Amino acid sequence: MTRRLLPLLLLYLAACSTNPVTGDRQMTGLMPPEKEAAIGAQQHPEMLKEFGGRYEDARLQSYVDRLGQSLAAKTEIPGTRYTFTVLDSPIVNAFALPGGYVYVSRGLMALANSEAELAGVVGHEIGHVTARHSADRYGRGVLAQGGAVLAGIFLGQGAGQLAQQGAQAALASFSRGQELQADNLGIRYMTAAGYDPREMAGFLSSMGRHAQLEALLAGQPGKADQFSYLQTHPPTGDRAERASAAASVTPGASYLIRNEDYMRAIDGMIYGDSPSHGFVRGRVFAHTGLGIRFEVPDGFRLLNSDQAVIGLGPDGSQIVFSDAPTQGAYSAADYIANVWAKGAPLADARTLTIDGQPAATAITKLSGQNGPVFARLMAIAGGSGRYYRFLLTVPWDRAERLDGGFMATVQGFRRLNATERAALKPYRIKVVQVKQGQNVAGFVAAQPLKDHGEERFRVLNNIPPGTEPRPGLWVKTIIEG
Repeated sequence: MTRRLLPLLLLYLAACSTNPVTGDRQMTGLMPPEKEAAIGAQQHPEMLKEFGGRYEDARLQSYVDRLGQSLAAKTEIPGTRYTFTVLDSPIVNAFALPGGYVYVSRGLMALANSEAELAGVVGHEIGHVTARHSADRYGRGVLAQGGAVLAGIFLGQGAGQLAQQGAQAALASFSRGQELQADNLGIRYMTAAGYDPREMAGFLSSMGRHAQLEALLAGQPGKADQFSYLQTHPPTGDRAERASAAASVTPGASYLIRNEDYMRAIDGMIYGDSPSHGFVRGRVFAHTGLGIRFEVPDGFRLLNSDQAVIGLGPDGSQIVFSDAPTQGAYSAADYIANVWAKGAPLADARTLTIDGQPAATAITKLSGQNGPVFARLMAIAGGSGRYYRFLLTVPWDRAERLDGGFMATVQGFRRLNATERAALKPYRIKVVQVKQGQNVAGFVAAQPLKDHGEERFRVLNNIPPGTEPRPGLWVKTIIEG
């Protein structure tokens, strides 16, 4: 037995090495650096497609790249080539791929208040790369899965995840230990680059408060874990405490924070929805590129994502709007019966006209966790070989009360006129310095976003409840234009 096992043991030991970054024993030869780089290069276009695309601001992209490269130079493997990208997404998110591809969303950058805070996030993602967490995740087949998140749309499932652009479902699969390890590595790299490591703990706390705000805005207070970049990660408070403990500083040493430099870098950046993704304005969704608009019934709140627009309504109801290729369907009715809901038993199938375009509708019954679910499907010819799709899902016994409002939403779907197109402009960040006598109430009154305006302003600028910004502080305000 010993003679048979010894060669295998020697082979195993020869195939193992110690990761110079973490000190962990890892199998070698499973994915050499060249393979990791090839995987990252292959997945990079898919990541851009799935998560909003590249934010087209050369100045901001260059700023983040300079920051990232300065951190990468402090790693244990300084020769690795890194690609840093700002994503055109309002969702607070960041992630990394094998081969040194690191992404941060403009939503995350809007939440940060200093260059040191951003350095903590970028350093954390670099830590996933150097510790080979990203390569391990790829080996387990859990990178973004293209349209996998869309599979839930027909069933009306996962609205919260869809609203977060599928980021958690597709990417947040690191273990608790790996996340904490990446925190420690990020602190190591940002400190080596001269940044104040205590800023990482502060930003982790900000992200926790932001998740609470998102849950509140979605009408689901108390469910912050469903609206967070940290959804499947260790709890924010836990990580913040650990990061604070790990952020050892040298007494008397001077560390970089760079609040003003960072604020100037993000001044003018789009906040919230971008024109390429369409705008949510109260209960109205409008898209200047597609030239369309619709309004959901009273009681629904709209959330926008790359995959779909989701209306969260009363009694667990959802309205999901998306578009899809015709896939050979010769009519809207054919599309519903033989493409979108192929194989499902349909009732109330009929054709109609919406804004002068051929359309069709049908209903079906689905099985939900709490009983049968009513689902009404609506397809509208959108031109260019695509259909616009509306889906209402609601518990079966409450469908009669909500179906009429849904039909009114669809009947109100129409093209934008020239005046409406011209009036739609994105929100942007405007950075200002607080003057003597200015307070939170004054800043909130001047902002176009009134829904939970004070909470938005405080979370955006990390100003605790019950306090006022001190004169001279740089703060982010929201303007339209």
